[in-house]
Amino acid sequence: MSGNRRADVTERSPSGHLSLQELTALADIGDIATVLVVAPDLQGRFAGKRYTAAGFLDSVAGGAALMCTYVLDRDVENQPFDHAWDGGFDDMLMVPDMTTLRRAAWLPRSAIVICDLHYRDGSPVDYSPRQILRRQIERLAQRQLSARAASELEFIFYRTGYDEAMLSGYRDLRPALLYNTDFNTLGPTAVEDYLAPLRDVLRRTGLTVEDCKGESNNGQLEINFRYTDVLTMADEHIIYKEAAKSLAREHGGSVTFMPKVNEREGNSCHIHMSIWQESNPAFVDQHGNRTPLFESFLAGQIAHLRELTYFFAPNVNSYKRFADRSFAPTNIAWGEDNRTCSLRVVGEGKGLRFENRIGGGDCNPYLAFSAMIAMGLRGLENNYALEPPVTGNAYQLDGRRKLAKGLPESLDALQSSDLAREAFGTNVVEHYLVAGWHEQREFSMAVTDWELRRNFERL
Repeated sequence: MSGNRRADVTERSPSGHLSLQELTALADIGDIATVLVVAPDLQGRFAGKRYTAAGFLDSVAGGAALMCTYVLDRDVENQPFDHAWDGGFDDMLMVPDMTTLRRAAWLPRSAIVICDLHYRDGSPVDYSPRQILRRQIERLAQRQLSARAASELEFIFYRTGYDEAMLSGYRDLRPALLYNTDFNTLGPTAVEDYLAPLRDVLRRTGLTVEDCKGESNNGQLEINFRYTDVLTMADEHIIYKEAAKSLAREHGGSVTFMPKVNEREGNSCHIHMSIWQESNPAFVDQHGNRTPLFESFLAGQIAHLRELTYFFAPNVNSYKRFADRSFAPTNIAWGEDNRTCSLRVVGEGKGLRFENRIGGGDCNPYLAFSAMIAMGLRGLENNYALEPPVTGNAYQLDGRRKLAKGLPESLDALQSSDLAREAFGTNVVEHYLVAGWHEQREFSMAVTDWELRRNFERL
């Protein structure tokens, strides 16, 4: 439920980024002692190792680090998928993308670099999230196009620490804000002791923070960043989550990006995207009018959103956000600045873009951005026509395409998607189907608090 993002194009701050020469100098004087060498996993978390600065400079900076393939063959609890055992858990290469080297300002005397994953023969690991996004970026580049995005990621801040929360079974947690503070400036003042340092470490890490605000659920907050190219934004999305969680622990609290923690509003990840041709926006012409490219790209989202929903909602809990009057969509429709729609068109001139409102706080940004590009390219390739916008309450639409009601329905749609196999490759699709069905099976074997409360004595 966020405000419109700023439409002007300005240079991003380079603060926090490091060259190899700068890292070497800082390591020599002891200002940087540790380098986190990381890559995103299937769940959109960083996996990797902590190197001493000297160890990184000596053995990784000009080459690669090793990491077990199990990292891409495991669930959120780090349990391997069944098929992972067949491969023997060999190593893959973590090749640092030195353009991502920066201070990790939420940690003392630390830097971080994000890696691309390759097999030992040097070929890319096709189902690794960063490689999937790179492939879609290349497909856009073949048309002399590029994508820019901003992800609006919500979380809930608790004054209860992580360890205490776990030991209590995540019951009776204390939200840092005790009422709805959406667009309220007074309420979030109570959490400036956490938010101000978080904004500062993100700035010193090289992220360009635009604003932050309270949200609807108790303790719910959102921090927004200046839009940039999709690969950089995906990297920064994960850095933001890592920093927010680490700093919360330091403050004796905890944060969760879980899509739905209770019956109130869930944590969303709204994604704004626009397409550019060199330095010019491709969604509008020189007179500021919307282009056929804009219409076909958006029409591609509408036509294929249901079959690629998994890449925005990858967990059982993801689908509990999709509820009537929840500010999370239930129908596949677009509208002009209409927050009841799954696709919301906002901005004008160079700032024209569309917002995908499906993703929750658990979405992997590399996969979500990839899906949006793939759907848009299908629309361009086939000159899809854009249907009229929805006005009014999109929750009340009848006969519209519905979002999947749960993870199994979403996985079935992905299984039958020719678009997914064409855009990502069959090997990639099959890998994520394994991950999705693994998650569903784990849930199906769990006994919930709801079942215990309802059945323990009464049945």
